[in-house]
Amino acid sequence: MTVLIVGGSGFLGTELVRQATSAGHLTAATYATKPGDASHAGWYPLDLRDQRRVEAVMAEVRPDLVVNASSGGADWEVTATGPVRLAMAAVAHGARMVQVSSDAVFSGVDVHYAESALPDPITPYGAAKAAAETGIMAVHPRALVARTSLIIGHGRSVHERLVHQLASGAVEGALFTDDIRCPVHVDDLAAALLALATGDLTGTCHLGGTDALSRHELGTLIARRDGLDPSRLRAGRRADSAHPGALDVRLQCHATEQHLPTALRGARQFLRPDDRPGG
Repeated sequence: MTVLIVGGSGFLGTELVRQATSAGHLTAATYATKPGDASHAGWYPLDLRDQRRVEAVMAEVRPDLVVNASSGGADWEVTATGPVRLAMAAVAHGARMVQVSSDAVFSGVDVHYAESALPDPITPYGAAKAAAETGIMAVHPRALVARTSLIIGHGRSVHERLVHQLASGAVEGALFTDDIRCPVHVDDLAAALLALATGDLTGTCHLGGTDALSRHELGTLIARRDGLDPSRLRAGRRADSAHPGALDVRLQCHATEQHLPTALRGARQFLRPDDRPGG
C-alpha cells in the first residue's frame, strides 16, 4: 500500500512516517518548510492553500491512503479549506483519507463527548477544525475523521517542552488546573490511526487517552518522569486568564475502541518515571 502523510515533518507526522515504513508501506510525506529526517520516505513540499500543488503531489504519489496530520493553527486557508482540497483530490484518485482533527471542536459545556457529538467550537482554531470535518465528509463520504487530544511523547511535544521551560525558569507562566483533556501518547495515536486507516471504518472516531487530567496535573506527571521539581510549576485557572478556550473536554472513545487492536494508554501509565525519554 502506498501511503501519503501530509504534515509528515511534524511531531505526529514523524511518528506516522516511521510506523508506516516499518510496516512495509511505500511511504511519501509532505512538508511546509523543510523535509523530515526519514530518508526512507519520499518527501514533497506542499502548501495546502495551493490546489494545483495538492493535485500535482497526488498525481505523482498516487496513494492508496492519505493521512492529513498537518497543523495550520487558526489559519483558515490551511486548517479549514486545505483539508477539503486534499479530500477532493483523494476522491479523484480513489484514495482513502484520514483527517486528524481535535477536541478543540468542542466547547466543554457538555464535558463528555461521544463520537456522535456535534462540534460547538469557541476558538478560531476549533472553528477551522470543525469546518474541515464538515467539508471533508461532504466531498469524501467514505473518509474518516479522527479527533484526538493533547499529544505527548519522547519529550518532544510542545507540552513537554513547556514544562521544562517553566521548571527551569526559562519562561514565566502557569499551567491551568481547570483545563482538562485526555492526553494521548504519539506512538499510540499513530498506531491507532494506521490501524483504522487500513480498515473500513468511516465517519468520526475519537482517539484520546483513558486519563482525564488538567494541564497542571499533566505537567506534574511530566516533571516527575523527567526528574524535575513539580513545585516549580505554578498553577492557575484558565477561567481567570485572558486566554480563551474550552475548559473540560473529555473524549469518549468507546465506539472507536471496538475497532482497535489495543487500547490507548492513559497519561498516568505512559508518563511513569521509568518511561523517561532516553532512559
